[in-house]
This record gives sequence, structure tokens and C-alpha cells, in this order.
Amino acid sequence: MTDQVTDHALELPSSSKTDGQTISGKSSEGANRRPEDRSPPVRSDIGTILLHWTLVVAIVTSLLTGMRLSADAENAWFSSLFEPILPQGEIWTWHYVSAVFVLALIFAYAAYMTLARLKRRISSKKIVVLTLPASTKLRLAAVNVIAYWILFGAVLTLSTTGVLLYLGHGGIWVTVHYTAALVVLTYIVAHVVLHYCYGGVAQLLRLFRPQALRRFPGMSRHPLALALVLGAIVLVGAVSLDFGTRDNLFVAEGATLPVLDGKLDDPVWQSAPPVFIRTQQGSNLNGTGESTVEARAVQVGDKIAFAFRWEDKNRSLKRHPLIKREDGWHMLNNRADFSDETAYYEDKFSVAFSTTDTFGGGGATHMGPKPLGDKPAAFNGRGLHYTTDGSLVDVWQWKAARGGMLGRVDDMHFSTPVEPNEAQAAGKSRYSAGYNPDEGKAFYVYNYIGDPETHYHGTVGVHRLPADYKKMSALMGSVDLAPDAIADEGSQWWMFENESVPYSPEKDAEIPVGTIIPGVLIQGEYSGSRADLLGGSKWQDGYWTLEVVRDMDTGQSQDLAMKDGLFMWVSVFDHNQTRHTRHSRPVRVTFN
Repeated sequence: MTDQVTDHALELPSSSKTDGQTISGKSSEGANRRPEDRSPPVRSDIGTILLHWTLVVAIVTSLLTGMRLSADAENAWFSSLFEPILPQGEIWTWHYVSAVFVLALIFAYAAYMTLARLKRRISSKKIVVLTLPASTKLRLAAVNVIAYWILFGAVLTLSTTGVLLYLGHGGIWVTVHYTAALVVLTYIVAHVVLHYCYGGVAQLLRLFRPQALRRFPGMSRHPLALALVLGAIVLVGAVSLDFGTRDNLFVAEGATLPVLDGKLDDPVWQSAPPVFIRTQQGSNLNGTGESTVEARAVQVGDKIAFAFRWEDKNRSLKRHPLIKREDGWHMLNNRADFSDETAYYEDKFSVAFSTTDTFGGGGATHMGPKPLGDKPAAFNGRGLHYTTDGSLVDVWQWKAARGGMLGRVDDMHFSTPVEPNEAQAAGKSRYSAGYNPDEGKAFYVYNYIGDPETHYHGTVGVHRLPADYKKMSALMGSVDLAPDAIADEGSQWWMFENESVPYSPEKDAEIPVGTIIPGVLIQGEYSGSRADLLGGSKWQDGYWTLEVVRDMDTGQSQDLAMKDGLFMWVSVFDHNQTRHTRHSRPVRVTFN
């Protein structure tokens, strides 16, 4: 943001006195040569240069990290064009911190121009020359003023909508935020072009040529220092406001544990104050991507119980069901080969606990196709979960069709990245870095075998078939293959071991074409640290309710003891595999 008025006086070349005569009968060689420009190079004051480049760094950092987040969205084509230059890794912290710095620097810049009597740079009076006969330079200066005000409006919009997104508001604000970012990106290009057209390379280089600030009557004695102080106040104020107003989940004390039935009618829940958490930018959810989560917690002796209630307009249980066609069995999916299913999947819910409130879910969310340089890329190209400091994030995942409706919540964790196995190193199976189940065993497995060539877009192998396919069809209820269809109350989209038999061609021949069977098998029992969580869930009138009980301290190395000061994040999955809602601002778990 520089002034397009030079700081030096206009110097006219003195006219040479000649008598029109020639020397030795020849014309003077330099008579028609253009006078040499001996004017000093244009410069900018130190304050302008410092604030300008600091703001440039903050804006570019904010834009690049924001583009990385934008590229993660479904069908994001424009942001993906910048993939080669987009940063990877834990960029949430960089994005939030740079955004706060942009806000502080805008205030500092405005204060500096006021205190240093430099407001003429952006004076709207310059625009009037566009309506008058004027030189090209004056018109360019006027256009540049218009561009400045567009930038101010875009940055203000980015800051406002960024705060709304951080607080969990999505929908139209995501689009407005993205559009404002594109305006700023366009401005950067236009800003350089306008200055070049105004004064060429010299005009661009003035931001590398400092000079002392010229004094004007009424100017503050120390405009830069005062402006930087104001920026620091805005910075500290914004951070303090954030940390000072974060939600607390107060853990109540109770005498008896609730019945785990997915209802909040137990007396113990009435004493537990709720906290409401807005989440956004998830897949599906009726196109809004938003879901508000109500959370409660109560301690009963050496046990702790949590209750979560969230918006989801449909009960989704059909996780990769199998359908028999003329050429064999097919697994219904849209992006299963990329581990990025958004159609034929179950509803899920995740809660994560960390001892730190670092952005990105305790610093465990790393964006980009290959955030770990020495490890395999993310199968879906979106990123990996892991920690870099040896810390652990305790993750509880409720999975509707994989035990969620049977009283189980899967105990998982984020930690140091594990070494890939041979298949993962070769890119043939999904590498999940530091996201892994706790030690032990779950009771669900998958009923399909993907083809190495066609993966899940051709025929698949089947592990087990229904002992009685008609009975199995009845247990699944009314079958509607629309991804958004609501599964019947009490319907069963999984198959128990005693309801099935190992695959055989003879048994397969008994089953008619068009038959649909579950893609999930329930076999055995949960065991080990993975079995620490018990739950109860129910969907009714567009809301899921989940109750979870666990020991306050399991004594397991892959669990965090429940204590005062833990931080919590929640995520809603509406029949999708990985595209859950985003919850940026952690909730503090507080014991009375």
C-alpha cells in the first residue's frame, strides 16, 4: 500500500544554447538525444515498508493455508489448481495465527496513515479524476484507490466470516469467506500490475528503498511506534477474548449411572448442565454441512458418563451393502477405493480429548496429500491424523452399523505415526499414520473382498452369505438404496455369525439376483483396551442421542484419564467415511 506520488521535485533539463551552426560542417551528434533522467529513485518511508511487508506475509500465509483447507472440500477444483504450492501438515495453527495478525496489522496500518498524515494515499477524492479529462497516471492512481477500498472490504469480510466459521457457523458464511479470499487474491495481482503501469519497475522497487518519513504539521512524533502498539493491543485483545470466552463442559456429580438407551430422561442428566457446540463443513447433512451438538457429562464414583445429542435428518445404517447382479456381487459405494465414501455409509460420531488446546484437534490434524515426507501418502489425498510431540489424543468413535446400535463405542487414538506395512508402503492399502485403534479387538469385520484390479467398482468376493436370505431381508426392513433414505426403526444392516454361513457357490445359487445383504459382519466380542467404552444410542425426529460410560482412569496407556482441564472436540459424520463436520474451538472439560 504505497503512495503513487513521487517525493522528489520535478527536474526539467536546461535547454542547451546553440547558434544553429555546425562544427566542421556536421550537425551536433547529441542535438536530438532524449535528456538523461538524473532524478533520484522513488522511495517509501520505513514505516510503510515495514507494515506493508509484514501485512503481505500475513495475508499470503493466511491465503495459502486457507486454500489448503478449501482444497479439502468436495468438488474443490479452483483451490486444487494451486496444489503444488500449497503447504502441508499442521496448518490450522498457521491459518488462525496469520488471520489474527492480518486483523492486527490492518488496524496498525490505518493508525499509521492517520498519525503520519498519509491518508491522502487512500483518499476517495482521488476517484473524481475518473470523471474528468486527466492523465493516465492520475487515472491509475484513482483506480488504485478503488482497489484499496475493495481490499479493506474484503479483509473485513474475511475477518468477520472467519470468526463466524471459528465459532462453528457454516452454510452461506463458508461461501462468503471463500469469495472474499478470492477477492484478496485477485487484488494482489491487480495491485502489482497497477503499480507497474503507474511507474514501471522503479515504482515496485520503492518498497525496497527506505527513507525517513517526511514531517507534516500536526503529525504525531512517533506514528510507527504508536501504530505498532495499537496492533499489539488488537492482537492480545483478540487472543484473550478467544481464550477467555471458550465453552466449559462442567462435569456434574451423580449417584447412579444412566441407563444406556439413547434417552436423556434419567434424573442424573437433569443435574448436568449442557454445552452446545456448533459444527460445520461436513458432508451431506441435507446440504448444509452443519450440525449442533449438545453435550453433557456426569461423574458417578470411578465412572464418567457423557451424553451427546446432534442434528441428523436421517438414520443411516447401510454401510457398503452388497447387491447381487447378473455378473455377481457388487459392493455399493461411490469412493470406497479412496477411503472417501459419502453415499453408502453409516452415521458416525467422534469425540476427541487432549491435554492441549492446540488448533487442529490438539495438533493432530495434518492436511495435504502427503504431510509425512517419509511415509505413504493419504489414501484419499486429504491428510493424516498424528501427533509430533509424543502426546496422545484419546478418540471415541461411535459407528452406527459396526456395533454402535449394539452398545459399543470404538476406543481409538491419535499418536506418533506408526511404520507402514508392505501393502501400505506400496500404496495398495490405507495408511492411517497415528490414527489407530487401541490395543485389543473389535467384533466387526467386513463382508466383502475387493478385486485388486477393479477395487470396489466391479464384482467383489463375499465372506459369508445369509443362512436364510428372506429372513435377513426382513431384518433389514424396507430397503431404499437412496443414500439419504431413513432406515427403519430397529432395522439391522449387519449380519451376526449365527445368521450366516461361509460363502459357497451352492448357497450363492439359492439367492436371487437383486438381493441385498449387509456389508458388515458381527463376530466374537470386543476385548482389551478397545473395549473400554459402553454406549447406548437412539435416533428420533432428526436427532441422534448417544450415551457413553467409561472408567475415570482405565489405566491403559492409550487412554487419557478423565481430569480437570482436558480439551474436547466433537465431529458429526452423516453417512460418510471421513468428511465429518469441523469443530475448531475446543471445549474445556471442567470438574466441579
